[in-house]
Amino acid sequence: MNVQSKKRDLVVTHILGAPVEQVWQAWSDPDLVMRWWGPHGFVAPLAKMDFRVGGTSLVCMNSPQFGFGDQYSTWHYEEIVPMQRIVFIQNLTDKDGNKVDPAQMGLPPDFPQDMRSTVTFKPMDDQTTEITVVEHGWQEGQMMEMSEMGMKQCLEKMAAIFVRE
Repeated sequence: MNVQSKKRDLVVTHILGAPVEQVWQAWSDPDLVMRWWGPHGFVAPLAKMDFRVGGTSLVCMNSPQFGFGDQYSTWHYEEIVPMQRIVFIQNLTDKDGNKVDPAQMGLPPDFPQDMRSTVTFKPMDDQTTEITVVEHGWQEGQMMEMSEMGMKQCLEKMAAIFVRE
């Protein structure tokens, strides 16, 4: 009997100490994306942003500390509502932005391709923004749990951009 894993949306919410305009910029400015993309222990050496509906951004993260080489992804934008919402399709790619089958990279068969993601921005007040990232249609399991942990850490790194000393 073939038992298929249950699918559900992965939802991560974080409160950032910055106005919505600055949080929005953290998703569209390549210098800022490189400061937060990737979980703790990872760096982002590349963010080529084509931030417009129909555009595709190419981002890269790696972690020599953990033995991970360059890992490229594209974000293909389907919807952009300034200061409110970004909807994009995420895929693993090669360095040129060509889609790669996750299994060829040694990832398990439940690692998603064409992952639809929705990022929403909710101003709480003039200096605080709630951000919610939804990755739609994950198969429940270890890869989803790792993605959730990674996204939480990315948003923690993003929050650190806005800390005022």
